[in-house]
Amino acid sequence: MQIFGLETKEKNAKLILIPVPWEVTASYGSGTALGPELIFEASSQVDLFDIETQNAFECGYFMLPINKNLKIQNNKLRKQATKLYKKLQASQSLNKQELTLQKNINKACVEMNNYVYAQAKSVLKSGKMFGVIGGDHSTPLGAIRAIGEFTKGNFGLIHIDAHLDLREAYLGFQDSHASIMNNVSKLKYGPQKIIQFGIRDFCEEEVTFMQQTPEKFHTYFDIPTKKELLSGRSWLEICREAISQLPENIYISFDIDGLDPTLCPGTGTPVPGGLSFEQMLVLLSTIHEQGKKIIGFDLVEVSAGINNDEWNGNVGARVLYKLCGWSMVTQGFYKLKA
Repeated sequence: MQIFGLETKEKNAKLILIPVPWEVTASYGSGTALGPELIFEASSQVDLFDIETQNAFECGYFMLPINKNLKIQNNKLRKQATKLYKKLQASQSLNKQELTLQKNINKACVEMNNYVYAQAKSVLKSGKMFGVIGGDHSTPLGAIRAIGEFTKGNFGLIHIDAHLDLREAYLGFQDSHASIMNNVSKLKYGPQKIIQFGIRDFCEEEVTFMQQTPEKFHTYFDIPTKKELLSGRSWLEICREAISQLPENIYISFDIDGLDPTLCPGTGTPVPGGLSFEQMLVLLSTIHEQGKKIIGFDLVEVSAGINNDEWNGNVGARVLYKLCGWSMVTQGFYKLKA
């Protein structure tokens, strides 16, 4: 699919985008399964020349077709999971039939992640880069697993999100969007370190989990970070400090709700606070400044919301374009002109 209006064919593209229309275990708002389509439709409005990454698009970006079977499976299971969530959130026990259904949903989520893993692994074997477009935040686990195996764990991870996502099998769903970083931390070849930005919504269980593995996590909680900024510390200094803690290879897991919700009001679980668009831009550019490489990424939780607001797709497409551009530059596929 010719995203951003480019005429690049898959065989000529350096960057392959993997759409994952999946939100089966979404626990609040819905619509993120349509995120890949929303972003694709908005992408043609993005001007190709970029003041920072210049003409990096010349490397070629190609979006794989949306898997129709995955979309059908998502629509079916999403309805079933929603019914279970209502009971579980009301502290009601599931009956035998419902427990079987929950087990089947967990199995389907594993199959989804295996599909993403296979897609990502295939792209890496071809010598290209990939980016995942969700879907909810459960969707990139297989991709991160593929990156881990490809690098033998020689990578760090930047996690931009409103939430810690460290819950253990949230309400019985093992591959929940609320458990993605918990699951990532348990991979055989997981990231050496996870740096988190925008975090402002979490439970005590998640903080305890993080504190028990301080060598794995460094979290720039939103409120304390904003206090530092208001006290005179620069955002650039914070970004440099954060990036310096990571190895050369960096994977970015970008939940759109890590941004200020005025930028993404349709996302499934919006929370006041978060990064400005400009702060996001500085963070990405600092990766290049520090001589690191973006080796893969995901962009998840983009949704038009109940108001079917195209603004969400426009912002999502522009975040995606920046992720694509800086990936090409930091990998050395595109050389910036002085």
